[in-house]
Amino acid sequence: MAADVYFMDLTATSRENLPQKLERLITAAGINTVLSENDLTAVKVHFGERGNTGYIRPTFIRKIIRTLKKAGTSPFLTDANTLYVGARSDAVSHIRTAVENGFAYSSMDGAPVVIADGLLGKSEVRVQVDLKRCNAVFIGAEIINANALVSVAHFKGHELSGFGGTLKNLGMGCASRRGKLDQHSNVSPKIKRKTCIGCGQCAAFCPGQAIYLQEKKAYIRKEDCIGCAECIVRCPTESINIKWNQTVPVFLEKMMEYTAGVLQNKAGKAFLINFITNVSPKCDCLPYSEVPICNDIGVVASLDPVAIDQASADLVNRQQAPAGTALTCNLRPGEDKFRGLYPDVDWEHQLAYAQDLHLGTREYNLITLDTLAYKNEGR
Repeated sequence: MAADVYFMDLTATSRENLPQKLERLITAAGINTVLSENDLTAVKVHFGERGNTGYIRPTFIRKIIRTLKKAGTSPFLTDANTLYVGARSDAVSHIRTAVENGFAYSSMDGAPVVIADGLLGKSEVRVQVDLKRCNAVFIGAEIINANALVSVAHFKGHELSGFGGTLKNLGMGCASRRGKLDQHSNVSPKIKRKTCIGCGQCAAFCPGQAIYLQEKKAYIRKEDCIGCAECIVRCPTESINIKWNQTVPVFLEKMMEYTAGVLQNKAGKAFLINFITNVSPKCDCLPYSEVPICNDIGVVASLDPVAIDQASADLVNRQQAPAGTALTCNLRPGEDKFRGLYPDVDWEHQLAYAQDLHLGTREYNLITLDTLAYKNEGR
């Protein structure tokens, strides 16, 4: 049975601005059906790395917070600490980064930032799942402890999963540091020294200090590598790779099993939103943002984590890519933008496996929100 996915474009008028339209979207999509009075409601959002500008605007998050408060809940903003070295690897730096990027207590209508896995990423709950890749998964404690969960994801490209949306926001984003390590455990990068320029970016951002430079070339100590793949993202010459056909399917399956663990105690208590804006080719964990691979499309909301990501990918792939993006092929409407970015990543595998796990369905009804102001004004 197809799931309903509600969609709003970015048309605004004097009668209804975009934050107001967003409230109407999430109300129509059923956000109130997952909420009960006094629920401690986790709003899972990526605060953006320091220097990144592609993350969701705080104005929209504030509107979601106010909608949750209208329903009588107590919302808080949350994310789990990162595996890589950066401005979000511990709770102190993570909260500072969130505030710098606009997610302060005062600007979020009194909703605090609570880091889901604690000061050093060790506050976690072990969730038994007994699935193909994982017997148990390790989730940030405050995600599990929350009464309700609202995932607000920035839909964009991703180096290991093709794209990142709701499923990744839940599976990877809610995992503790131990959980993130578990998901990356089969990732084993190798360096092509012929093209390595010895810039040291990979070594500078390696959380395991597994990479060193020798005679202006990078080397990896396998025994110290934790498989986070940060070096792949940081390399400016694409000199670091993995065995894509072996590594990616396992990684994606683990991530979907972690998503299952996140949602295990949230039956009927999870609501999902994807912002298909600033669709950058890479994730928001980088300290910069690249030219988007398509024009801004809008926002989708649903109760189904698989359908919402399938719909988001389809909406992106229907677009014409603008000039100046990282895409060198698959630029036209109907062509696969994510395969154009990452030809070795079968992004559909995560959706198929998530459907196999009964997390949701890839079949969806796209319900487009009308622009009320046009009707009211007779335009």
